[in-house]
Amino acid sequence: MKNLHKFDKKLRMWYNLIVRVIRGYGKMKGYVLEYVCENEFKKLERALKKYNMLAFKKLNFDYYPSLRNGNFVGELVSVNKKNGTETYELKLPSDKMFAQIHGEVKLVYTVHKKDEVVVLETITPSEILLEGHRSELTTYKGIMISKANASKDMFKIDLLNMLQDK
Repeated sequence: MKNLHKFDKKLRMWYNLIVRVIRGYGKMKGYVLEYVCENEFKKLERALKKYNMLAFKKLNFDYYPSLRNGNFVGELVSVNKKNGTETYELKLPSDKMFAQIHGEVKLVYTVHKKDEVVVLETITPSEILLEGHRSELTTYKGIMISKANASKDMFKIDLLNMLQDK
């Protein structure tokens, strides 16, 4: 009979622990990061890691933790009061010449305040990053160029170099 009593005490302890977790006692605090399309976003992240390591490190070690803590960095683009969402664009560090050729590297994300969810939408310029994910990109004068628009990108690089020389 005494052994059964000890068993009931242990069982009660486990039951109380499970009830506390279910009721939210052990609930994680902060925002959760979600994706619109996780596969596409991970491809963009891997390409960013390969071609712009500084932006990738800032994104993973500075910006993602601040988003999880509720510190929304970047420029507020739009607010939807009906759905309770805010859309932000965060400019990531990149080479000046790359930004002039392909555009600024930006993270676009939406915040759902009621649900405490941050939805990561895309990283721009997505065309060059996805092309870099599919196949190895070539460089011209230290700047990566796309295979589809190689002559156009080389012309832009030459033009910008000529303008800088003046």
